[in-house]
Amino acid sequence: MTYITKPVNHHPRLKINKLGLTRRDYEGPVSTLCAGCGHDSISAAIVEACFQLNIAAHQVAKLSGIGCSSKTPGYFLKQSHGFNSVHGRMPSIATGANLANHELTYLGVSGDGDTASIGMGQFVHAVRRQLNVVYIIENNGTYGLTKGQFSATSDIESKSKYGEDNLFPAIDLAGMAIHLGASFVARSFSGDKEQLVPLMKAALSHKGFSLIDVISPCVTFNNHKNSTKSYDYIREHNDSVASMTDFIPIGNTITGSYKQGKNLDIPLHDGSILSLQKISKNYNPENKIEAIKKIQQSEQQGKVLTGLLYINPKAKDLKETLDIVDTPLNKLVEKDLCPGKEKINQINSSLK
Repeated sequence: MTYITKPVNHHPRLKINKLGLTRRDYEGPVSTLCAGCGHDSISAAIVEACFQLNIAAHQVAKLSGIGCSSKTPGYFLKQSHGFNSVHGRMPSIATGANLANHELTYLGVSGDGDTASIGMGQFVHAVRRQLNVVYIIENNGTYGLTKGQFSATSDIESKSKYGEDNLFPAIDLAGMAIHLGASFVARSFSGDKEQLVPLMKAALSHKGFSLIDVISPCVTFNNHKNSTKSYDYIREHNDSVASMTDFIPIGNTITGSYKQGKNLDIPLHDGSILSLQKISKNYNPENKIEAIKKIQQSEQQGKVLTGLLYINPKAKDLKETLDIVDTPLNKLVEKDLCPGKEKINQINSSLK
């Protein structure tokens, strides 16, 4: 991969966060993706979310597989850890790394092909195990690296750039994740920064498997008139369950007056608050059955449901389920791992 570095000089009055860093410190090399690619907007949202949350880059591990989407971790958080795995195998790498050192923030970036086709089996088990990871799907409904074939998330009524009809129904990864037990599921549009950035901040602060399915139009192969993943189609068919007003970190005073039934404040495990505005009185994102029903209803109406679709702020993550020690496993030394001859004899005797 060719890297074009950005100039080190920047405006002296750039805003600085609590770590003394600017947004530029969270960026990476110049993107080599097609101009206008929605993936670059997602990278910008990740940069903004990490900057606002004062996340140190060296405390983040970026993981990806194969595809246009899996190139994008190279374009943000240049000083973080990173691992580019083989096609569809990112969840396994994320699981192993997470169990070895749960103190890092894990950010998995995948695509609709990398997740919904070759990586489906890996994705399913990462979700059901409640792996503590933010899993971002950059979903453009096409295989951009191999010249525009349909992916498993392409809608049945969609046409390819070359006029071919898609004959098979789409896999809804958000609905599937809710079924499997993910505790944070959202969908957004790469062109909606106001919705995407707060969702990113909330996902980064959530404990457990956090999925954000981002519709990210491919400007080269899937942005034509008859595509259901184009910029125009998503803008015209976007059906948001709620507008995200704010993500309120720990330590910030929560103020404001809210009309009853119009707002929902969800406390996360670390004390931060996820505040949803204009929440429908008929929709509760903490109700799994209602979330799945709403997704299916929108699909039948030809709409793309966006926003926070489901959240379970009290769910256990994989570390908690397995009752793993607080010290990261990669920091345990021999005396921590070996119980001694006497203890081993007791264990062996108990098994006779």
